[in-house]
Amino acid sequence: MAHITKSAAFRLGLMVFAALAVLTGIEFVLALFLNVWQLLLLVAVLKAGLVLYYYMHIYRLFESDPTLDHNSYAYKLATNRMGLWLFFISDSFIFGGLMIARINLLGLTHPELNQYLGLAVTSILLISSFFMNRAETAMAHGDRKQFVLGTAVTLTLGLLFLVGVVGVEWQIAPFGPGDGVQGAVFYSMTGFHAFHVLTGVIFLVIILRNGLRGRYSAEKHWGVEACAIYWHFVDVVWVFFYPALYLVGTVIQ
Repeated sequence: MAHITKSAAFRLGLMVFAALAVLTGIEFVLALFLNVWQLLLLVAVLKAGLVLYYYMHIYRLFESDPTLDHNSYAYKLATNRMGLWLFFISDSFIFGGLMIARINLLGLTHPELNQYLGLAVTSILLISSFFMNRAETAMAHGDRKQFVLGTAVTLTLGLLFLVGVVGVEWQIAPFGPGDGVQGAVFYSMTGFHAFHVLTGVIFLVIILRNGLRGRYSAEKHWGVEACAIYWHFVDVVWVFFYPALYLVGTVIQ
């Protein structure tokens, strides 16, 4: 994607977030009135595609120039991006295994969970991705103030998501980790995802500290980009985990 101005990039990020918000609302309504898993899957794929392309910048993997000097920053940046995406691929096998276990063990049923709390924590994570994208965009254009603000908001929302899932949902769920298949599936999926969110929060603290110390610039900010892409990856995982745990099928009796 060609270089665009900061204001245009901000507007694009807002448009993507608006689309994600609308799709999440559609997803929730579909689950309430139709509950057709194929439609829920289609919405999840659309949401994931938006995040992957516009927030995670997957297209940048194809921008590398083989003629670049191997000692140049641009070449190292391209290889760093490739390495990070290879990590995502390997990590996706674990998340994919958890999803397959959920499908095989629960089928078209889901645990009895608080639907509005599920929608709330999902909304929090989507909003955090918007602010993370805004922070990355700001730094890419040399706007340190907006970078710090966006990163701080993302960090706060990440902590709020953890409180919602681990501090609230885990406590009010009418079953425990050892209560049959639903307990094993729910706590494994949310626990592993929460661990990744916690890792992302630590990453955010590091780049926020470095940003306050002036260690990033518009030309060199790989740490910010890597953190942003990682955070959006965690969001993409939840895009599929949320309907799988809260929306698909009927409640387990």
